Amino acid sequence: MLELPESTTVARQIAETFEGRKVAFVEAAHTPHGFAFYSHDADAYPNLLVGKTLDTCEAAGGIVDVTVGDVHLAFNDGTNVRFVEAGGALPKKYQFYLRFDDGGGIVCSVQMYGGMMLYENGVTDNFYYNVARTLPSPLTDAFDKPYFDALVAKADPKLSAKALLATEQRIPGLGNGVLQDILFNAGVHPQKKLRDMDRSNIDALFASVKTTLAAMTAQGGRDTDKDFFGKPGGYATILSAKTKERPCPHCGGPITRKAFLGGNVYFCPVCQPL
Repeated sequence: MLELPESTTVARQIAETFEGRKVAFVEAAHTPHGFAFYSHDADAYPNLLVGKTLDTCEAAGGIVDVTVGDVHLAFNDGTNVRFVEAGGALPKKYQFYLRFDDGGGIVCSVQMYGGMMLYENGVTDNFYYNVARTLPSPLTDAFDKPYFDALVAKADPKLSAKALLATEQRIPGLGNGVLQDILFNAGVHPQKKLRDMDRSNIDALFASVKTTLAAMTAQGGRDTDKDFFGKPGGYATILSAKTKERPCPHCGGPITRKAFLGGNVYFCPVCQPL
């Protein structure tokens, strides 16, 4: 899943690979998929993209936002976005393919769900896209302590730590995947309520959001996900499905996995007391 470290990495790699290249061919909705979402009919994609130049590519939360002329091509968080070399074979099943004038391209496939959306002049009424492009990223200086404190102050005191950080698009690009190490590094239980947190808990959450996401991004994303070239990220996750059988790296005790708020959470009940 594309979360902030992965979307930032993939966006940078696309820009480095294809910036300035002209779009030569586009195909949308190649393989039918009930949870692959498009903003236009499939035949509109070539009409809006072919002949235009890839100007920039940036991350907006968990979205890879590609600017092609006057159109924004947005790959949403559930989309696998991969490089295809000139003359390279395409996967058997895929939902979107774009080829540039040098023969290289981008192919997208959707597993659970994903979106490949077009927004002319970047204008849309899509809530998730607009919020992701508007709110400050934790990777920037604009996401500072006063900003985080204001988020906390506006939140319902009954919210859990997971709900605060990873729901309602309060922090676009911070999802259930990156959440695990953020909470572990902060020493905060996923189910701990805001009303039960003291100042040290809030400060630890802020510091961990900033430092954990920065470390994940600097290392090209998490080792549970792949980059534009299909390589796993260099950041070794502390808590994930990949590490659930390992002991806690701090106390040596067992890690707990629990279904909570629409996904599994992983935590150490000793180092992250409820």
